[in-house]
Formats: sequence, structure tokens, C-alpha cells
Amino acid sequence: MSHTTQPDRTDTNDQLLTIGEVSEMLRVPVGTLRYWRHLGAGPHSFKVGRWVRYRRGDVRAWINAKRRGTHAS
Repeated sequence: MSHTTQPDRTDTNDQLLTIGEVSEMLRVPVGTLRYWRHLGAGPHSFKVGRWVRYRRGDVRAWINAKRRGTHAS
């Protein structure tokens, strides 16, 4: 019996990132991301248990909004 694996259909925009990964992606200190989160000014984030996570697509959308000069927090 042959067992085939399904290709990974996870949309990369739905990939969850840690605060450290987003910090590296944006090249800003983790403390800055925490401050932005406190202000509600950075990319959309949410908690999974006690850990803060970001969706890759939300971070990209926030970057694109900043490039256009709009606010997407």
C-alpha cells in the first residue's frame, strides 16, 4: 500500500511568527515591537496562551500600508 503525503497547503500569509522573528523581519528591537503593541501602533498581533504571535500576512500588510503612508494598525 502506497502512502502519499499531501502538499503543504498552508498559506504563507497565515504563518504565525514570534515577536523575535518579526523583530528580525522589520529590523527593529523586540522592545520597539512591544511598545508599538502597547500603543496599538504596530502590526496586528494576538496572544496564543501567553505568547504573542503575528500572522505573516498582517506584518506584510502593515509594511505596505506604511509604504503608502496610511495607518494599518
